[in-house]
Amino acid sequence: MKKTNRAFAAEFRARAAQRMLDGESVTKMQQELAIRRSVLYRWRDQYRREGAAGLERPTGGPPEVASPLAPKPGVSEEESLRRQIAELERKIGQQAVQLDFFKRVFKRIKEASQRNGNTGARHQATRHF
Repeated sequence: MKKTNRAFAAEFRARAAQRMLDGESVTKMQQELAIRRSVLYRWRDQYRREGAAGLERPTGGPPEVASPLAPKPGVSEEESLRRQIAELERKIGQQAVQLDFFKRVFKRIKEASQRNGNTGARHQATRHF
């Protein structure tokens, strides 16, 4: 399917989502409307969560969400900086845990491949004799 940047009215998207919820074939709708399945499913999910009002937002990106590192109103700058530091330290800790996990996984994969490689080499040598 050719990629195009088409804009659809909120009521059109709501009707399409409702058709899906009513059990109409997504494949049929995809062909009829020339819209990717992923787009249709996204509309349906948004319609389920927020109703027709959820489809009235402009498309293209998620609604604006305040950054967790943005200063909160009524909080001193020092407190805001402390919260930012704590959040960043938490993220560093999460990344360290992930790195440790992947190091262990790669080590096990390497050990397994070495075991399999050595076993295969000995097995081949015994066949030739």
